[in-house]
Amino acid sequence: MSFPRPRLRTLVITAAVTASASLSLIPLASAHTSRAAPRPTVVLVHGAFADASSWNGVVERLQRDGYPVIAPANPLRGLAEDSTYVAGVLASVKGPVVLVGHSYGGAVISQAAAGDPQVKALVYIAALVPDKGEKLSALSDKFPGTNELAPALRPVPFSNSDGTGGSDLYVDPTRFRAVFAADLPASQTVVMGAEQRPVAAAAFASSATAAAWHTIPSWALVARQDEALGAPLERFEARRAHSHTVEINSSHVAMISHPGTVTHLIEDAATTTAR
Repeated sequence: MSFPRPRLRTLVITAAVTASASLSLIPLASAHTSRAAPRPTVVLVHGAFADASSWNGVVERLQRDGYPVIAPANPLRGLAEDSTYVAGVLASVKGPVVLVGHSYGGAVISQAAAGDPQVKALVYIAALVPDKGEKLSALSDKFPGTNELAPALRPVPFSNSDGTGGSDLYVDPTRFRAVFAADLPASQTVVMGAEQRPVAAAAFASSATAAAWHTIPSWALVARQDEALGAPLERFEARRAHSHTVEINSSHVAMISHPGTVTHLIEDAATTTAR
């Protein structure tokens, strides 16, 4: 079918105007929708007798969910040295941080985060959570008979090149699984016991010089079957710090045996403090 030229031109103009009107009704997301806030960086600090690989399952899940993650090597030389080192790691991060500590790493993050406005949340996983001025050994012994770590420790002397020295502490490999990781396969814990990184005995003689949980919101995971620190201590610390708390049936290494639950707790801290 053909149209006379004037009629054809009218149809073309009408169609163009209709299309333009329709397009004007489509919202421009880039112009009217604000961009979502960037996810905080999650910094994971391991404890004694372990290394950063203990966070593997948690790191994989956090990265899959879009979180930037750093799991630095905790030197395990003493609370002052270790918290200073972690504070340096925090200073290298741009933007908000969710700071997570396991076991002795909980004491480290409590001191490292003090006065740091970038740290929006502290997350304690079966951790030591000392108050300012509190000695770690006294805190560990607060509930006698509820943990088996102290009798399982083996001191090994060391010497430094400057003539100073001290003792490193290891968990007796024959008791490692029972005390540390009873809910993991024996084939896994025998390797962990052989590869454990020692902590300087002087670390547990240290007293905390700061307790960031007084000013930074905290989350805590209590491991009911923890034979290293004991659930009674972890409950006491969580109540004292007014932490958002979950309890699970887990050994001391909850981040290995229950990485999904630990990840969920960390992400809850991240989303809650981002609001």
